[in-house]
Amino acid sequence: MNIQSIGWEMALPIRHAVLWPDKPLSFCKVEDDETAKHYGAYINNQLVCVASIYIDEQTARLRKFATLADFQGRGIGSQMLAYIIDELKKLEINLFWCDARQSAQSFYQRFGLKKQGAIFEKSGIPYYKMAIKLL
Repeated sequence: MNIQSIGWEMALPIRHAVLWPDKPLSFCKVEDDETAKHYGAYINNQLVCVASIYIDEQTARLRKFATLADFQGRGIGSQMLAYIIDELKKLEINLFWCDARQSAQSFYQRFGLKKQGAIFEKSGIPYYKMAIKLL
């Protein structure tokens, strides 16, 4: 597996296929995509996992983290998240957070992220805000 920076446009098809297949592709575009950091995991030159990081001073937010269905359950997302956390530590980011789907909260807990506040919904999907201090 190879993890590298990618352009935001490259992330859209995987975001769409995994996270919001019932919405138009434009729904998967995030404000500030043009200035965020985007990462992709490749297996045999195929982009199979994407994640986007939006940095504001010493805080980084993970958004639109998705692995193609055929590649889920192989540890790709875990390797990607570990890579991103290492990169953020090098940038001296203090706080890392995300809005995690309720169904994925245990995944994020394995990396030390903790629930912050009550459950909430976005587009009918239940989420928790989860965060970890990196420094």
